[in-house]
Amino acid sequence: MQLSVIIVNYNVKFFLEYCLHAVEKALKNIDGEIFVVDNNSKDGSKDFIINKFPGVKFICNSINEGFAKANNKALHLASGKYILFLNPDTIVPEDCFEKCICFIQSKNDTIACGVKMIDGSGKFLKESKRAFPSPIISFYKLSGLSKLFPKSKIFSKYDLGFLDENRNHEIDVLAGAFMMMPKTITDTVGGFDEDFFMYGEDIDMSFRIQKAGYKNFYFSETTIIHFKGESTKKGSLNYVKLFYRAMSVFVKKHHANAGAGFYNFLLQAAIVFRGSLSGISKIASAAKNSITRKETKQENTIVIPGTTAQCNAAADLLKANNFTKIIYLDLEQFSSEESTDTQILSKLKQITALYSNCEIVLCEGSYSFKTIINITEKLPFDSLKQFYFSGAASVISGFA
Repeated sequence: MQLSVIIVNYNVKFFLEYCLHAVEKALKNIDGEIFVVDNNSKDGSKDFIINKFPGVKFICNSINEGFAKANNKALHLASGKYILFLNPDTIVPEDCFEKCICFIQSKNDTIACGVKMIDGSGKFLKESKRAFPSPIISFYKLSGLSKLFPKSKIFSKYDLGFLDENRNHEIDVLAGAFMMMPKTITDTVGGFDEDFFMYGEDIDMSFRIQKAGYKNFYFSETTIIHFKGESTKKGSLNYVKLFYRAMSVFVKKHHANAGAGFYNFLLQAAIVFRGSLSGISKIASAAKNSITRKETKQENTIVIPGTTAQCNAAADLLKANNFTKIIYLDLEQFSSEESTDTQILSKLKQITALYSNCEIVLCEGSYSFKTIINITEKLPFDSLKQFYFSGAASVISGFA
């Protein structure tokens, strides 16, 4: 067994469905296994996934045990030479796993590997590469100073904003959304620390990996989509509190003799500051949305690039949900497979420039996952992307 993929699910069955479609394709040339650990979801995830993916090893928890404990359950059963911890709200390209394994092997199996991540609108996710959270770095992060100075070597050190996102780098922290490593590393450092319920467990494991003499790398040569934040919205005060608790556990564990009291004081101050900003932002956003709803009542224009059959299938589903303004971009008009990506991107940019309210439905089946990710990354951020799978239960929208 070469690779064990471990996914923890909590009430995101449609995201999980898309994720598993992509994972199965990425495992096509790899001897692998897939574990899904469900943390007592209330959305019918178990029956939904078991029926669609009978080859997946499904573990159903009777309570929400948290991210760390759920991952460890599958890790104890995994038999792959390499382990991948993967979030359910991700889409990976077909060659992702092979590229990552080759990169790890090029470092003699002495590293853990993260990848370049973008969100559903194509924006680079800064958590793809991070430093360890010292007291002052955590303060800059939680207070919002890192966001104000995203390229600063001082204020943006947590997200390493000064490092080129398109080059490989040795880093401190891997994102829990995608962590691949040889099983020899997990055997050495153990699984996730179950004192962390949500957030921080990836920081803790990254710290222990380095402490054991291994290295963590950001690998830029493959890109995944991470829709992120479906269980907890990262802009919310609740996220800030959860992050604070995770950082408190981290500092008590690893920095107990290095000013933990001062660290927690800075974190508390940052939470108060961030909470105030969050409240002001919510009021401003509500006012803006109210004005926008009054000013723009027109229906969004939906563009579907795909084969005739894919376009019709996606359009039927959209029309059943009262969408009527649909533009078809027939892929069959393009003769050269090599130039398809470029031609489609050019055409989509032209169309999105013509309509102020434009959504794009990307049909898997017409494209590879790699092409979908490439298009998502290169289209304008303000274009709302949606994803449709032949045979999937629904069109999932609202990722921008």
